[in-house]
Amino acid sequence: MRDGQGTLVVWGESADVSVPLEIAASYRARTKGLLGRESVEGAILLSPANSVHTFRMRMAIDVAYLDRRMKVIAVRTMTPGRLGRPRLRARHVLEAEAGAMAGWGLRVGARVEVSGRG
Repeated sequence: MRDGQGTLVVWGESADVSVPLEIAASYRARTKGLLGRESVEGAILLSPANSVHTFRMRMAIDVAYLDRRMKVIAVRTMTPGRLGRPRLRARHVLEAEAGAMAGWGLRVGARVEVSGRG
């Protein structure tokens, strides 16, 4: 994967949801993530990653940990100033504004797909 824009498709039980996606694959892009932003349209995918923190963030975020097959293994909402525990099976981490993932139907066991990589 390379840094860039794409689309996140959440495969749902009743309908599929497409969400604008920012891909952060380089060390620099992953380190910056959502730091300093007031909001985010859609989501950001950090890859590779298995943990995140919210130090110096201005907003609460939803965090989804994905395994190598892009299956959700955990979803958490994190307030600013927190350190998320690493997930050993996680290979990617999705971040979005708090509450967004529930609206997309993204939960443990769901599969997602990334299109338009890089």
